[in-house]
Order: sequence, then structure tokens, then C-alpha cells
Amino acid sequence: MKYSNQLRIISAKRGLIKIDFKELWLYRELFLFLAWRDILVRYKQTVIGITWAVIRPIVTMIVFTVIFGKLAHLPSDGIPYPLLSFVGLLPWQFFSNALNESSNSVVANANMITKIYFPRLIIPAATIISGIVDFILSSIILIFMMIWYGVIPNVNVFWLPLFFLLALLFSFGIGLWFSALNVKYRDVRHIVPFIVQFGLYISPVGFSSSIIPDNWKIIYSLNPMVSVIDGFRWSLLGSWMPLNLPGLFISAVVVILILLSGAYYFRKMENTFADII
Repeated sequence: MKYSNQLRIISAKRGLIKIDFKELWLYRELFLFLAWRDILVRYKQTVIGITWAVIRPIVTMIVFTVIFGKLAHLPSDGIPYPLLSFVGLLPWQFFSNALNESSNSVVANANMITKIYFPRLIIPAATIISGIVDFILSSIILIFMMIWYGVIPNVNVFWLPLFFLLALLFSFGIGLWFSALNVKYRDVRHIVPFIVQFGLYISPVGFSSSIIPDNWKIIYSLNPMVSVIDGFRWSLLGSWMPLNLPGLFISAVVVILILLSGAYYFRKMENTFADII
């Protein structure tokens, strides 16, 4: 039996972020395996399994409808309040699940990181992709709700993938930041649930962003989920309110900055993951 005495040299990549996309493609099968594993593990040993992906947004929708719609009497702009809140919950659930899972992804895969080499970037990326399953299941419930209330999307629905992409990139960028920070500062695992809870109430999930004064909407759009949620409602519920294009542009810029900075920080820190973990 012959053994090769050739050594593989792993050198630093050129560029600001130094991402080797060719290498990521070579490890695509590992990426798909990790994504599928995360899907299976998420609901392992649960009584109702993946049904939790449907129950959580439905229960939250009911709470928002009672508190904001019935008690606070917030405007729904002519849209049934359950439908208004559920459309807002659809992208928010995807973002919150992605943030919760990706922030702990590197630490949870410590055994792999300390034993074998592979692009560490695929770990948080796989957790983001696995959340798409929950998103699809919730979307099926939304279709039945829209049929029940007699709401038919117009041509705006063709823009829906753009807003989902914005949510996906924002989730990935935030996930890169917190997954890298969590390796060095384990306090992050306690901070993330607080951020998700706080973000739920400052984002227009259970209410319409039309209640925000016009002079505050630009600042409000610094939260990218505002444009994502408004975009989902604009795409699925018709032109019930005009799309805030300046706010959408600001949100897109924020997402790009978070994504690039998150990739830079993750790549900067990944060489130390095995030593710190």
C-alpha cells in the first residue's frame, strides 16, 4: 500500500473577507448533511414533532389579535387582524429561529471543529437553511387563512422572494456575528433570547407599521425586519399600504453592512475556534 507524502497547505485567502467560494462548493455535501441533521435534531423526541412549527405562530397570532386587535384596538388597515399578524409572524419566526440556532451553532459543533478541517462558515449557514422547513410549513397555514378570509394576492406577490432573500441575508449576517462571539463570550447565549424578545415588540409583527409617524419611519427602517415584514404584507395582502422605498433602501444597506462585517469577523476569529472551545 502506497501513501502519499504530499502535504496540503492551507493559506490565507486574499481580499477583505477572504472567503474561498470554491472551497465552500467542494464541501457542499457536508453542508447539506449538517442542514438535514439540524432539521432532524430540532424536533427529535418530541410528542408532536414538526407540528411545533405550526403551533407556535398560531398561538402567537391569537395573543396578538386579542391584545393589539381587541384590547388595544390598533388599526389593521382593512385587513383581518389574524391575517395581518400571521403574515408578520411568518418572516419573524424564520429570523428568530435562525438567530437562536446559528448563535450557538459553532459551540454545539465543537467536536467536529477540534477534530477535522472544513470551512467553518458552513456551520451557521446550515442552521439558517434548516429554518426554511418551518417557514414552508407556516406558509401552508397562511394559504388556508388567505382562502378563508377571501384575500387574493395581486402582482405584488412576485416580489415576495426579494423580501425573503433580505430576511435570509440579515439572519445569516447576524448569525455570523453571534456564532463567532459566542465562542469567546458565552454570555451571548443569554443575550440572544433577550434580543429576540425585544425585537418582537419593536418590529411591526403584531401591528401595522402605519401607526409609526412619518418622520420616524426612516429611523424605524434601520431595523431591517421592518422592511421585510412590510414587504411580506405588501406582497401577499395587496397594495393596502404603499411600500416605503426609502426605508427599504436603508434596510438593504444595513443588511449588506451586517453581512459583510459578520463574514469578516467570523473569518477573523475562526482560526481560534478550536483553541478556545
